Amino acid sequence: MESPPQTPSNPRQVAHPGLRTAVLFANFFLIIMALYHLKPASRSLVLEALGSESLPYIWIASAVSLFLLISLYHRILDRYSRLQVVLGSCVVFILSLVLIRVLLIFPGKLVPIVFYVFVDILGVVLVEQFWSLTNSIYSTAEGKRWYGMVGTGGLVGGMAGGGAAALIINYTPLQTPDLLLVAALIIGIIYALTRMMARFRLYVVEPRPSISTAESKNGWRALSHNRYLLLIAAALLLAQLVSPLVEYQYLRIVESLYPDREARTAILSLFFSLMNAVSIFVNVLVTPLVLRYFGVLAGLLVQPLALATTSYGFVLQPTLWPAATMKISDRGLSYSINRASKELLYIPVDPVIMYRAKAWIDMFGYRIFKVFGSMLIIVLTQWTAIATGYADLSWVIISGCVVWILVLINLHREYRLLSHPVTPEAAR
Repeated sequence: MESPPQTPSNPRQVAHPGLRTAVLFANFFLIIMALYHLKPASRSLVLEALGSESLPYIWIASAVSLFLLISLYHRILDRYSRLQVVLGSCVVFILSLVLIRVLLIFPGKLVPIVFYVFVDILGVVLVEQFWSLTNSIYSTAEGKRWYGMVGTGGLVGGMAGGGAAALIINYTPLQTPDLLLVAALIIGIIYALTRMMARFRLYVVEPRPSISTAESKNGWRALSHNRYLLLIAAALLLAQLVSPLVEYQYLRIVESLYPDREARTAILSLFFSLMNAVSIFVNVLVTPLVLRYFGVLAGLLVQPLALATTSYGFVLQPTLWPAATMKISDRGLSYSINRASKELLYIPVDPVIMYRAKAWIDMFGYRIFKVFGSMLIIVLTQWTAIATGYADLSWVIISGCVVWILVLINLHREYRLLSHPVTPEAAR
């Protein structure tokens, strides 16, 4: 693996945080822009090759692949610096995208499956690497000031990436498989930008330990002995459980309405652009007002209430736009107001315990519950006759949202007790 330029060990003495933030904004913008060229392509190709019935099985394969990748990835992190791993990952992803594009010339079912799983892995790895490296170069005070701006770069990148992919499909000779080469070009720019940041002392890494498997096990112990953390995990994982059901219904509608591959890729790209635009609007205008005037519980309740409402709308009218609003209520709000509200929940928790708990939730909990959600779809739609129509799964989503809301109400009680503990004097 090629060694990056040698730079001083203290980044906070060599670059103004505002300048670093501008470059990090651009970096995260490009990462998510590349991802949203690949997401519509991967979904469209799988629907063409295997149909929507295959999606739950592919999601399970993706989760298992990420499980297996975790231990290998952390062995690499133990051996190389984070900067070397970022640069090496970019090279591997570029070469893989070119290879997959060549293999897509030949008809078959295996390559679209591999590509779909590969896109999931690419998204997890590039985003995790970005935040890991970003966390290592900002002080806590700087992070509180600049992280919102950096994170917005991803939302803008998603909006731009989906819009650009739709324009490419609709107005150029390029087709769905060619979006892989466009994404490879964008990742090449990320590679060059990362090297430039290191060379000009904008992106310098202080050594920090990676999250190991042992630490993730400690995270489960931290969760199991703490009612408050268990409630946080339950709320987050219930969202992850219902998300595959929403995705499945949305993609089934898209599959039925857009049998042509290029038209399907274009509509998926436009939808992703719209979803990120909604996330930006909510993040910038709605989230600060809700959290300021109504508090954390209101911010947490927005997503399950919106998702339950839009799911019922889909029951009444199982067409594209109700499905799209349901999907936006799920992912669009998850990337905006839900994320901001969730981070506030961790403030009363001891930092060490919080770190371990988040490690378990991020590394294992999310993927385990996505597998559960996928298996639930298989049981309801393919192994039984319980859910036979487009809208039948919406009743399961609504039921999940009701449980989710009850968990949030209990969680908020615990949050208030931890944030404003009753002293013996006050109790008298």
